[in-house]
Amino acid sequence: EISTDELEMTTVCYRPEGLEQLEAQTSFTKRELQVLYRGFKNECPSGVVNEETFKQIYAQFFPHGDASMYAHYLFNAFDTAQNGSVKFEDFVTALSILLRGTVHEKLRWTFNLYDINKDGYINKEEMMDIVKAIYDMMGKYTYPVLKEDAPRLHVEVFFQKMDKNKDGVVTLDEFIESCQEHTFSLETFQLQH
Repeated sequence: EISTDELEMTTVCYRPEGLEQLEAQTSFTKRELQVLYRGFKNECPSGVVNEETFKQIYAQFFPHGDASMYAHYLFNAFDTAQNGSVKFEDFVTALSILLRGTVHEKLRWTFNLYDINKDGYINKEEMMDIVKAIYDMMGKYTYPVLKEDAPRLHVEVFFQKMDKNKDGVVTLDEFIESCQEHTFSLETFQLQH
């Protein structure tokens, strides 16, 4: 006679890289990984998420706004291999950083999100694209008093504080240093992950 618990465990037996390896690489326990994997497989039976599916899942969390552009940038940050798909390993690695990483790890991950073209710098255009996507995602009802130029003003403030050498781009070091010395740090840049 097989118990329900044992049956439940057998449905989790597909081990992407092996749960032991993922347990060593992330801040999750084996049990947490099993629960996360069950949820992942439930949403994505193939075990891999493409960008369209990712956008559909993400949109459910922001019914009053258009989350498609932000989900696009977020998907690219999760898709570390840049191959158009997010595997369970990619998902839990990012989740581990965002939920349980050090401040430095979270800042590095957030920098990577904003560095859209992956050249190692954040320029004003990239920041503007992300900030606009965040405003779109939150919807006009969330920010009724904001003027049209609010995203641009947000970006100007960002660069004034972060671009230490005033060369028009923000490096990872400038980003981390600024976030650690200013109280606006993560809350300002890690909006609604």
